[in-house]
Amino acid sequence: MTSAHHVSEAGGHGQDLPELERRRFLFVTGKGGVGKTTISGALALAFAARGKRVLVAMCNTKERLSAILGTRPIGQEVAHVAERVWAVNISPERALREYGEMVLKVRAAADLVFDNKYTRTFFRAVPGMFEWAMLGKAWFHTTELLEDGSPRFDVVLLDAPATGHGMDMLRVPRVILDVAPPGILRRDAEAAWAMFQDPARSGVVVVTLPEEMPATETVELVSEVRGELGLPVHRLIINGVLPPLFSPEERRALLADPARLDIQAPTRAAHTAESAIVAGARRAMRESVQRESLARLRRELDVPTVVLPFLFDEASTVAGTRMLAERL
Repeated sequence: MTSAHHVSEAGGHGQDLPELERRRFLFVTGKGGVGKTTISGALALAFAARGKRVLVAMCNTKERLSAILGTRPIGQEVAHVAERVWAVNISPERALREYGEMVLKVRAAADLVFDNKYTRTFFRAVPGMFEWAMLGKAWFHTTELLEDGSPRFDVVLLDAPATGHGMDMLRVPRVILDVAPPGILRRDAEAAWAMFQDPARSGVVVVTLPEEMPATETVELVSEVRGELGLPVHRLIINGVLPPLFSPEERRALLADPARLDIQAPTRAAHTAESAIVAGARRAMRESVQRESLARLRRELDVPTVVLPFLFDEASTVAGTRMLAERL
């Protein structure tokens, strides 16, 4: 792994990832479609290979982790999915009920509250309640202990919602501290927020792609996380980096004719020698955008950065996830 100012297009193997795995809670976020779930799975396998017990917590999502880890579908119960790796897909309603049972301590009383359609409607209407239910449950798993007093999980990875919703979720504990009266809810929010702010125990991992829009959103996201929220950003993971096929001179030559990038160009060039040139021009443009995006991320973000390769046939497969885990 290299610093943000020394990332090559080809990427490199990590040297300081053990520093990352010493955190108890990691919030994995980024723009939708950048591969957050794949990276969460790969990080879990990488940490587990170093002897850590890892929980991957997902937020009421259309679950994909089982496909990339090769396991049965992952539901609302914590399930063992790989050696030293567990996973759960958190339902906000279920998490809120579990929290209520812990607070009320009497199952019958919890049933009265959470089986009531009016209180269920009320909970859905309270801003941030479901976000806190999911975030709070993920945080709670960092507090669980085994019979010998050791942590049930050494690391909890929260596969967070995409950028906007993810930021809303991170804001919730601070909102609770601003508005909630003294009590169990405020106490737990204080404990969670203290952990999230502590760079030795927690932090944010931002996943992006070497493309213009994701790069722009990533610069804004890191600024918000560090500025507005005051939370540590420990890693930027740039996913899906293509190996360059062309030299700068070759790229310029291929891009000299703008018509090669026209939407109709592949159809016009079909079954002719020009088709290879059109395909080359499109790849050259992608490489140029990638190069510019990487340069911008290096220039504007002072974050330790990992570059991961674009996976062709292995994308979203067990083999591909294990390949990324080895790179990590």
